[in-house]
Amino acid sequence: MSLTQWNPNLDPFTEIEEVMKRHLPAFNHKKSFVPAINMYEKENAVIVEAPLAGVNVEDVEISVEKGILLLQGQSYKEHEVDDKNYYRKEVRSGSFYRHISLPMPVKEDEISAKFENGILKITCPKAGEGESKKIDIKIK
Repeated sequence: MSLTQWNPNLDPFTEIEEVMKRHLPAFNHKKSFVPAINMYEKENAVIVEAPLAGVNVEDVEISVEKGILLLQGQSYKEHEVDDKNYYRKEVRSGSFYRHISLPMPVKEDEISAKFENGILKITCPKAGEGESKKIDIKIK
């Protein structure tokens, strides 16, 4: 058995951060966030909802491939305020990126999305087993 010399300057989290940067593009940006979602099932569809208040629909991209829904986009600050002047800062701006595993096969080419009152609602009609392909989804 060979011994490895301990290096006190080696941070174990550096390697984890590097893996995250390679596999999650949003992690590369300091001003990025992961949007919260609600996912539920109806009789004929899986519904995914994401509150995206303050985000323009033109700045959101949705696609699906092999049962994975990808939600990404950009949120911009409306006005500049020096960070030092905040008492509390909970509303995020910047890029967002989220992979969502769908719980069952869906008809990927029939997925629809609408953006209303700051909520993005994605409707994924249920399907049987079948082949998958990448589909870009337009938001109404």
